[in-house]
Amino acid sequence: MDLAVIWFIAISVLWIGYFILEGFDFGVGTLLPFMGGRDSVDRRVTINSIGPVWDANEVWLLTAVGATFAAFPAWYASLLSGFYVPVFVILIALILRGVAFEYRGKRDGSAWRAWWDRAIFFGSAAPAFLWGVAFANIVRGVAMDADQIVTAGLLDLLNPYALLGGLTTLSLFTLHGAVFLTLKTDGPVRVRARTAALWAACVAVPAAAGFLAWTQFAHGEAWTLPVAAVAAVALVGGVVAVLLHHERLSFTLTAVTVLTAFTALFGSLFPNVLPSTTDPAFSLTVANASSADYTLTVMSWVAVFFLPLVLAYQGWSYWVFRQRVTGATVTGTPAGPETEHEPAA
Repeated sequence: MDLAVIWFIAISVLWIGYFILEGFDFGVGTLLPFMGGRDSVDRRVTINSIGPVWDANEVWLLTAVGATFAAFPAWYASLLSGFYVPVFVILIALILRGVAFEYRGKRDGSAWRAWWDRAIFFGSAAPAFLWGVAFANIVRGVAMDADQIVTAGLLDLLNPYALLGGLTTLSLFTLHGAVFLTLKTDGPVRVRARTAALWAACVAVPAAAGFLAWTQFAHGEAWTLPVAAVAAVALVGGVVAVLLHHERLSFTLTAVTVLTAFTALFGSLFPNVLPSTTDPAFSLTVANASSADYTLTVMSWVAVFFLPLVLAYQGWSYWVFRQRVTGATVTGTPAGPETEHEPAA
């Protein structure tokens, strides 16, 4: 297999891994305002559920962007020329989110925490939405000239297909995060998260079904149809598992949904990496956007050596912090018997 094709697959895997892991991070941050009052222990439980892992999950983003720059520099350059504003907003949001996690607990006071809680919400919801907008436009294609410079403006990126893509990722990541909270926490947060998962599913299921169907009809290949179907079935199965209180199964199924949905997107994109709506001849493809074979060969050896180490370290960190987070663990008070109080019928 051609090295350029291998690296397209590798970059797809990196992006998909990022969306699976950072997806539930974004979902937890988006749900933070609904997990309790601004001074409540429940919000601390919510934040602490992702506290040990959120920054490690962002390593996947750095690796995906770095690999894109090194393996497909023309793709990287054209994306930045046309997606500058959404990428800038995503970066600002991620910076605010990281700072908010660190500074929220530095002072007492409801006003102080309220501002940082807003930053966590914005820093989670904005990227969750804008990544969907960006990747929908990548699959759909953008106006691009013969020099492979994107000429589309910001309003061109906010087309109906892209907005549906943004709604899909925002609602799907919110559902993924809510299911993660049911798996990772106990007590009131766990009960609220289960309710939030069902509300998020009311948007995620129709949005994802519509987006996947649109993608398949307009851009899909024969083999992406069953992949998209698996995504739809896994999503519905994840919601049913929430109803039945099968938390591990529901989290696994929402992760499978993200995996297969983005596999269908990347499959619909190949062999292009950025189609041109101006003229198909101006499109960037795996062949004309890749680096030289020598560069790709060096990158392959580096990946073979370092990738297992990164995966082993991240797997170890998830294992170490596998216990549920409760109010007792964040306040340091002795833990009593944990019980769930389901809402009265």
